[in-house]
Amino acid sequence: MLKAASTPTEETSLQQENGQAPKPWRNRPYHRLWLTGQARTLFDTFQFASVNPLGGFYELDDDGQPIKDENGSGTRNLHATSRLIFSFCVAKALGHPGADEVIDHGMDYLWSGHRDPENGGYFWGVGDDGPVDPSKQAYGHAFVLLAAASAKRVGHPDADRLLADIVPLLKERFWEERHGAVAEEFTANWQPLGAPYRGQNSNMHLTEALMAGYEATGDETLLRMAESIADLLIRRITGANDWRLPEHFNENWELDLAYKGSEMFRPAGSTPGHWLEWSRLLAQLWVAGSRRHDWMMEAASTLFHNAVRDGWDPEYGGFFYTVGFDGRPLNTEKMWWPACEGIGAAAFLHDLTGDAFFEDWYQRIWNFTTAHVLERPNGRWIPQIDRELEVNTSLFSGQPDIYHSLQACLIPLFPAKGSLLDCALAEANAG
Repeated sequence: MLKAASTPTEETSLQQENGQAPKPWRNRPYHRLWLTGQARTLFDTFQFASVNPLGGFYELDDDGQPIKDENGSGTRNLHATSRLIFSFCVAKALGHPGADEVIDHGMDYLWSGHRDPENGGYFWGVGDDGPVDPSKQAYGHAFVLLAAASAKRVGHPDADRLLADIVPLLKERFWEERHGAVAEEFTANWQPLGAPYRGQNSNMHLTEALMAGYEATGDETLLRMAESIADLLIRRITGANDWRLPEHFNENWELDLAYKGSEMFRPAGSTPGHWLEWSRLLAQLWVAGSRRHDWMMEAASTLFHNAVRDGWDPEYGGFFYTVGFDGRPLNTEKMWWPACEGIGAAAFLHDLTGDAFFEDWYQRIWNFTTAHVLERPNGRWIPQIDRELEVNTSLFSGQPDIYHSLQACLIPLFPAKGSLLDCALAEANAG
């Protein structure tokens, strides 16, 4: 089995030694066309294969075909529905034909399929005959806000209705002012679900969604909520933990180092992919907050450096799925999404700082991804490979929704001035 290259870009190093300053990849015309082509393949695949005529979206198999149950349909999960809406709002901003129909389809199903008309909130999993998993998850509700805010930015007629529903719901049902973050999960009628648990993942994605909500509405309380979550999870908790991001907590936001839940969504240890995701979100939050909080950029850089130090496999390349709090790998599988988040973070941070370290890692991660994650010739993103870079399906299979991979392709095309959608719309409206 081929191992990953040990150096990011020998070409760049040689040119720097000779006093030259090569353009970053994302500023080179060919690379920009290549990125656009990858994004177009993602849009085309999901636009024509994922739309379920009974409402919502199909998951796709390895060949890009709908995964159906015995009734010819399948369960629709709240985060996947919402993330496809967001993705095709970006598609619309870019001028991708047919994006409107996908947005309409998803927005209709969020309201008529996922929404609980009796108790309020949004069911996590829904089938043809109603809820399959009626729980109310902060993770899923964060993506509903992202979908609503994105739909408003592209002028969808139902966006204000959805925003008017989801924003008060998040504030009244999930937000815990004493902690400055959200609770995790409830039953359909809003009773606590299971043992008391607080998680960083749902709060991280809510930070992203709150920034989108702020961009869409100008409501500064949403920005302050995002800053509050970042302050709790990153400045205070992660900063006190040698800058290794903890994932799992009790109801008082005390670390639960022994916790082990779902290996897919709540694995033991820490997830370097989330360090990378936070590094970009912190930099974006710093920009959104008028660059008031200098600690955010320092933390963003530190998280990125630590992620590539602890999380990158020095022998085979790629990011380990989880590491312990001593920095040693726990789950050595490599998923597609940490590579995506590393690409986006490296591009964003290089644009803000000009530090060649981030450009080198941008190139290194793309080189690894094209060699081992992007399947040719169909452009499928392989969701999971093992340590020695063989395809594995212990946690993920088929074709994952395009939320992570799309952002890896498109974030590098824009300056680090806001969210992907905000930058796409700014370019569309320029001149």
